Amino acid sequence: MTALTLSTAGAATLRADALVVGVAKGPKGAIVAAGAEAVDKAFDGKLAGVLDALGASGAEGEVTKLPAPAGLKVPVVLAVGLGPVPEKDESFDEEVLRRAAGAAARALHGSKKAGFALPLEDASAVTAVAEGALLGAYAFTAYQGGEKKAGSGKDSGPKQPLAEVALLGAKPRDKEHKAAAERAAVVAAEVNVARDLVNTPPNDLTPEAFAAVASAAAKENGIKVQVLDEKALVKGAYGGIMGVGKGSENPPRLVKLTYTHPKAEKTLAFVGKGITYDSGGISLKPAGHNETMKCDMAGAAAVFASVVAAAKLGLKVNVTGWLALAENMPSGSATKPGDVLRMYSGKTVEVLNTDAEGRLVLGDALTKASEDNPDAIVDVATLTGAMVLALGDRTFGIMANDDAFRTSIHEIAEEVGESSWPMPLPAELRKTMDSPTADIANMGVRMGGGLVAGLFLQEFVGEGITWAHLDIAGPAFHEGAPHGYTPKGGTGSAVRTLVRLAERTATGDLG
Repeated sequence: MTALTLSTAGAATLRADALVVGVAKGPKGAIVAAGAEAVDKAFDGKLAGVLDALGASGAEGEVTKLPAPAGLKVPVVLAVGLGPVPEKDESFDEEVLRRAAGAAARALHGSKKAGFALPLEDASAVTAVAEGALLGAYAFTAYQGGEKKAGSGKDSGPKQPLAEVALLGAKPRDKEHKAAAERAAVVAAEVNVARDLVNTPPNDLTPEAFAAVASAAAKENGIKVQVLDEKALVKGAYGGIMGVGKGSENPPRLVKLTYTHPKAEKTLAFVGKGITYDSGGISLKPAGHNETMKCDMAGAAAVFASVVAAAKLGLKVNVTGWLALAENMPSGSATKPGDVLRMYSGKTVEVLNTDAEGRLVLGDALTKASEDNPDAIVDVATLTGAMVLALGDRTFGIMANDDAFRTSIHEIAEEVGESSWPMPLPAELRKTMDSPTADIANMGVRMGGGLVAGLFLQEFVGEGITWAHLDIAGPAFHEGAPHGYTPKGGTGSAVRTLVRLAERTATGDLG
């Protein structure tokens, strides 16, 4: 994990590998942003002109490296674009700062230390820059660098992430600034844990292995943990989880993580889909759709990371995390299209498509979570390709049985920089899951498939319990080029939203 410090050094005196400054897009070219005054002075007040000459415009995410002038102790100045200059009396948006810091940190892979002299007008800006830099510095290198260079005796590994981020302009003795940096470090660390889990190859991250990782972290952070193995799942009649997992030689698990605070007045339950690999089962996915299916446990990763973050932050709210873990594989013992499963709730489900498996494991976990009668349940899942078709690959959908709760989660997600959109649960689509054989089928009409999946999940939420469903199928795994603080591969989608939801619940500020 990249180290984070609030530096008392000035931009002109800091000793580091690079110094990051912000540059905005003005009507007549680049404009040096606040925080970079000392750097501009070292360029004799001509930093904007130099950037213009190099073709830099200040566009959001644009990165330009310059050799530092004699007045600075660093060898390199990195100017990162912040986009248009804010309107009068307005500040740069927090997400703009977060993305800029992330882009700069990515550009500095292989460096030991960099100073970030971006605009820090308040504690919220400190959080945004710190979070963006720590998330941008992420790299998953656990499976790289094993080959040794001929004759050197040294491993030829990839460049390592930026080792230290020094925030300039933040005040180490200011309680708000210090708390903002500490929170950012915790949240970024857990987002990166979720990313690591999503990126881990499925041969190493089986349901049993995931449960072991969660158990170890829980014990380290004072979180109670309970793991139901395949024998306990059969005995407890968890037909959904067992139905999905019985085709694999790696049996399923249901993990319960319980964080409690002695002064908590509210309880949240987070439920995560944890399909550690999804082949589609007997309804096998077509060629070209299997290669990234190690990411189908991203919901469980987000839930796990969020519970740990809540514990590390000491939030005055009880948070229970449920990880529904299974591997969906085809074999002679696998569930077949046409089979009927009896869920933990007692409801029977006709399985029309074994590739609609996430809703089956979540159904059992939602019923179990409801038994504790929490104030609210939020499930997180890479559930449907239909949601990606609807919202693209950077936005997750939000469905809920309470419009106000759905609105609150949408506002929270936007606040922390996670793109989301509220989606409906049209009652007429429920009829399309009617089955002549069972209580409900696991498939309905194709059009609006993401909404159909949400309606299926709603069937397993306890009566009177507020519930929301986050379909993160789009943003959970990024296949394109990195951008801002978003890497290629696992993104840790929904962790920041869940953590902020827990914070808001703890303070009674949920809207």
